Amino acid sequence: MSLIFNRLRTRRTAAAPSGGCPYAHAHAPGAFPQPVPALFPQTPQTPQTVPTPAAQTSAAQAPAPAAAPAPAPQTPASQTPAAQPPEPQLPDPQLSPAPPPFTDPGRAAEFIRQFHREQPAAGDPQPRLRAVLDEIDRTGSYRHTPAELAYGAKLAWRNAARCIGRLYWRSLVVRDLRHLSSADDIATECFEHLRTAGNSGRIRPVVSVFAPDRPGRPAARILNQQLVRYAGHRVEDGVVGDPAGAVLAARARDLGWKCAEDRFEVLPLLIQERPGERPVWYGLPDDTTLEVPLSHPGYEWFAELGLRWYAVPAISDMTLEIGGVRYPTAPFNGWYMGTEIGARNLADADRYDMLGTVAERLGLDTSSDRTLWRDRALIELNIAVLHSFQEAGVTITDHHTESERFLKHVAQEKRLGRPTPADWSWIVPPVSGGLTPVYHRYYDPVDPDQRPAFVAREPW
Repeated sequence: MSLIFNRLRTRRTAAAPSGGCPYAHAHAPGAFPQPVPALFPQTPQTPQTVPTPAAQTSAAQAPAPAAAPAPAPQTPASQTPAAQPPEPQLPDPQLSPAPPPFTDPGRAAEFIRQFHREQPAAGDPQPRLRAVLDEIDRTGSYRHTPAELAYGAKLAWRNAARCIGRLYWRSLVVRDLRHLSSADDIATECFEHLRTAGNSGRIRPVVSVFAPDRPGRPAARILNQQLVRYAGHRVEDGVVGDPAGAVLAARARDLGWKCAEDRFEVLPLLIQERPGERPVWYGLPDDTTLEVPLSHPGYEWFAELGLRWYAVPAISDMTLEIGGVRYPTAPFNGWYMGTEIGARNLADADRYDMLGTVAERLGLDTSSDRTLWRDRALIELNIAVLHSFQEAGVTITDHHTESERFLKHVAQEKRLGRPTPADWSWIVPPVSGGLTPVYHRYYDPVDPDQRPAFVAREPW
């Protein structure tokens, strides 16, 4: 469940939110569409404002319109006084439009009502709603209670239209770290996040939520796409390592990071506290990076390829948005689905591009595409990934099992009267899609304005 990136199949049922599946199911972490000037800065759509309690008078309760007054009697033209020029109208300062609040009160009200509706033990939503709207009116934003934050983060996973692993949304471990905003503190807790999520191989879904953006005070940003990622090093004849990590590796070197230019060299963590400030880099401690060396159950030579992959796919460049409050530093993870590693990270031509090497070692005829040598090499590569993680005792799932689990999630949500928006092109696995049950159906349309959600992070 890498749960949580380039070539998408073109078949779509609805426009999907920008960015990739927050939990990277069915697509590799490196296959998220890369931010472009108008995408991972796309302008958020304007939400419909939810009226405050005072404005919720129903049409039946509204007073009937007054009858039109009878026309005044006509005055003879000879008795009509001379028309006077109108006096100039000065703008009323009290009627000048005020700037919108930093946090949309409509979004806030919508979330508070949903929280109380789905959590009946929270009681009547009206007192909390009044307090939230008053806080927004006074300060421009508001602070979630710990319970609101935890449930909102879980709803963001449940709403992730590109994620196939949503069956377990209720099990998400939410770490409330909103009191932390410095780069040093964020780095320390990101390392703890990896230890907690790694859990000696029994991977746990975790999100760590740091300080939100506030009026006039943008929060710190993690510049890495994931907390753990391999570097790419540009050399004369190409890239050593992961090409998807080349840009960040170059930036880290400019900041003073010393690298060894290995094929699987873990990138440092880069954190920027304020707009325009120089980022700070932090090397990941050894005990935070659980890695699995890859071997194959039927080919001893496979281990000689020297392939490996990390166990915790923790996305760190998206914003968690709950009730209008934006948390731009909120890394989160699930566990890998095997195809994300075997069919994307290691197989894509713009990543590790291992299919040719595997095909050669298998002795396949690569002279024509009609021999399906890529398909055969791809299957063996995925077998190696699943075998190796299982042998190492590290949580991973296969695409057949995860497809069945997703349809179970869809059925559960239907029984509760809730839709399950899903982007078909991301839900269907990149290997043997037609053999999985998720291929043979359509899903509820995707609403890119649905919140809570993990969304593309806006630029400074």
